[in-house]
Amino acid sequence: MQNHPALGDLLVMSDLKLVIGNKNISSWSFRPWILLTQFGIPFEEISLKLFTPEYAAIIDKYSPSKKVPVLNDGDLRVWDSLSIAEYLAEKYAEKGLWPKDQIARAKARSITAEMHSGFTGLRSNLSMNFHGKKPDFSVPEDAKKDIDRIQTLWEECLSSYGGPFLFGQNFSIADAFYAPVVSRFITYGVKLGPKSSEYVQTISNLPSYKSWGEGAKLEIN
Repeated sequence: MQNHPALGDLLVMSDLKLVIGNKNISSWSFRPWILLTQFGIPFEEISLKLFTPEYAAIIDKYSPSKKVPVLNDGDLRVWDSLSIAEYLAEKYAEKGLWPKDQIARAKARSITAEMHSGFTGLRSNLSMNFHGKKPDFSVPEDAKKDIDRIQTLWEECLSSYGGPFLFGQNFSIADAFYAPVVSRFITYGVKLGPKSSEYVQTISNLPSYKSWGEGAKLEIN
């Protein structure tokens, strides 16, 4: 278990406990983790190894769905990455986890929901392997369609809102939901256009992204 204060700030106590799976492979866990970390929201990390007897024995304590991620806030259990993000956006409204502009916020919710429910070709064929390197991977056609769609979304947002993040100067829930895609594109050596490549660099250079990567590396060493 680890405590995560605001980046660079003093540790403060928090009732928030985020239960996650293996950092090298759990894309769903990565979303709320990088969201909390990037916004400097203190939380306790509880990491469970997926597909093990230990996981099966303890998960009921934290998650009604028996899945991760799940956020425990005192006696409250919030499961599913999108529900966790929405809960945090309400609880920490002053931090602006969604864009402040109504139109931008609606667009951000739309592309986040599309990530949450779609892109099955990408998920099936380019599974998250944070520290894997497969530069010669041949991308199947259904995954190519997803990659093209993601690039279109990214480039529309970056052009409309000026970058460096999808909705301007501030990191948002939308960026958190596409952070695992960034890792997939790096792992599989996906060739991208200039704007998308720049966005991959922006996200992968974040201290929060690198911190997750350090944890993932410890799992495989």
